[in-house]
Amino acid sequence: MKELRGRAWKFGDNVSTDHIAPGRYFHLRSNLPELAKHVLEDARPDFAPGVSAGDFVVAGRNFGLGSSREHAPTIIKMVGVSAVLAKSFARIFYRNSINVGLPAIICDTTRIGDGDLLVVDLGLGKVKDETNGEVLSFPPLPEIMRKILEEGGLVKYVKRRGDLEV
Repeated sequence: MKELRGRAWKFGDNVSTDHIAPGRYFHLRSNLPELAKHVLEDARPDFAPGVSAGDFVVAGRNFGLGSSREHAPTIIKMVGVSAVLAKSFARIFYRNSINVGLPAIICDTTRIGDGDLLVVDLGLGKVKDETNGEVLSFPPLPEIMRKILEEGGLVKYVKRRGDLEV
């Protein structure tokens, strides 16, 4: 799996799926490109207009809590985010992220600054902060998860390879 490179967009603890996909835009759930224009706007209004392809969402604890909206990780991925790094994730958000092909990485994000340039290696379990020189480790993702991510998500994986090899 190739290295991921981009800028860090910092968020705090307890960012909910309602912060990610604001409920007032519920009517856009069948128009994901339009909904993606509002991704994380309640948590950080400058995010959707400023994010670039390859950038990272970097958060604290319990990222993605709340309802199990699969479109929450989908619209994060749609705006070009290459991965979400957090101290911990809500379980259903974590699983939905992998299923839609968005890497969710559990690591200590304390020393990552907003705007820092990051390089992430999913296979080695390393995050290098090129801005401050820190190297963070995380448990490498299991091989099956890396394969799902390489295919772009669970549906694409199953369509291409057949049933999961566990």
